[in-house]
Amino acid sequence: MHSTMQAAPLSVASILAHASGVHGAKQVISATEQGLRAASYRQIGQRSAQLALALRRLGVTGDDRVATFQWNNQEHLEAYCAVPAMGAVLHTINIRLSADQIRYVVNHAEDTVIIVDASLTPLLAPLLADAPSVRAVVVTGGGDAVELLRGNGPEVAHYDELLAAEGDEFPWPAVEETSAAAMCYTSGTTGDPKGVVYSHRSLYLHSMAACTTNGLGIGEGDRVLPIVPMFHANAWGLPYAALMAGADLLMPDRFLQAEAISRMVHEQRPTIAGAVPTIWNDVLSHTGRVGTCDFSSLRLVVCGGSAVPRALIEAFEERLGVTVLQAWGMTETSPLAAIARPSATAPPERAQEMRTTQGRPVCGVQMRLVADDGSVLPHDGQAVGELEVRGPWVTGAYYQGADDDKFHDGWLRTGDVGRIDADGFLTLTDRAKDVIKSGGEWISSVQLENILTGHPAVFEAAVIGVPDPKWQERPLAAVVLQDGLHIAPQEIKSWLAQQVPRWWLPEQWTFIEQVPRTSVGKFDKKLLRAYHADGKLSITTVR
Repeated sequence: MHSTMQAAPLSVASILAHASGVHGAKQVISATEQGLRAASYRQIGQRSAQLALALRRLGVTGDDRVATFQWNNQEHLEAYCAVPAMGAVLHTINIRLSADQIRYVVNHAEDTVIIVDASLTPLLAPLLADAPSVRAVVVTGGGDAVELLRGNGPEVAHYDELLAAEGDEFPWPAVEETSAAAMCYTSGTTGDPKGVVYSHRSLYLHSMAACTTNGLGIGEGDRVLPIVPMFHANAWGLPYAALMAGADLLMPDRFLQAEAISRMVHEQRPTIAGAVPTIWNDVLSHTGRVGTCDFSSLRLVVCGGSAVPRALIEAFEERLGVTVLQAWGMTETSPLAAIARPSATAPPERAQEMRTTQGRPVCGVQMRLVADDGSVLPHDGQAVGELEVRGPWVTGAYYQGADDDKFHDGWLRTGDVGRIDADGFLTLTDRAKDVIKSGGEWISSVQLENILTGHPAVFEAAVIGVPDPKWQERPLAAVVLQDGLHIAPQEIKSWLAQQVPRWWLPEQWTFIEQVPRTSVGKFDKKLLRAYHADGKLSITTVR
């Protein structure tokens, strides 16, 4: 028996049509050096049509890849809309990858056009000679960037001039909802970056999940501030979800310092904002120094990308009156997979515990834990294994079949190690490659980091395993102190001893100015281990 329902495709074009038609008066507001500029969703719809016409004139047909090398701003949002809606594939390039990695992903994806922000042309220009698939480069913003790029091979044009030459209507094609809409590469911390290809259907369903009450609860009355970059897993889906819901979008562009973000929150009154813990930690320190920023408009701060310290959650609540909602996901999961929204019936103490986990899976996503022998482990809050996930917005493969061993039985092997309790809440204890194996027992570097961050003198901390002749590995704590503070490692260790088993306590300590980070803002423990191996860390041993 077949249903009687109409088979309307779930597509990016339908999100754009809804936003520009039903919510046409809503705005996207972008930061610039001269101040803020605004455009309505109706104008975004018109300019997206102009961009699609311009890309056609540049030879973009079928599922050609159109790359973006941009900040979070209006023009990037227009590419988010136009490229998938016209049937092409949007490839958001992580501007923080190394030059070799950027060159690799451009060639691997076979990008035909790159839309680049003028401020980023010095990064892109040297790479174009080694990108034979790129036929044209389109520059957004001012300055002499167009001239800088000329002579590197591809045709070069200015974004505004291209759009001005086109009409404001485009015959959006009826695309298959399972066809490719966008692609994003992993950060490549081990080996070459790997491509994840999102479908129109997966982006649509992911946006709906973000809008649900048990998701991020984005609605028409919201003003959404995506601080997380649009080149990082589609800015966690916030732009598409805001368009779908008719929420205003506030775009910070390149102005990602704590002072600029705090000013935008204070003046533009967002209700939802999303960023990695590092950003929120910087914002918290800034507000503590200036003490004049009003964060009362924020009903929700979404935090993810790495484990969110309990101290950060509590400080936002106590000092700013803002709720921090931890979310977990990956490039491979679009990325929203789990949200640490407490159960409605949980008592206060249990609710706070739930908020410090990685959360429960969003409806549509399934999770399981797998032991080394492949057996599936119980969700009892005790058993620890590798997390595997599946769902309609979880990738089932990497582009062109890279790393096939990350998939089996229809599940994605995440490389994360943790446990799931009887209520379905996930607690990640480490990445499989970062877990510290000491004397046959596991020590969670993530848990140590979270506790250390709660010390009043500690700004942030990273913990790695280092070789030990007796125990195989022991933890080394790399600590960044709060500005102007000094403390002996013995004092921190004594404080830590009250909260973790004695055999977890690091004997080796180092104070550093900043924890090295990957291109997506996570702690780069691979680099930290290399620093240790090369003798670049000043180590204090505390027995």
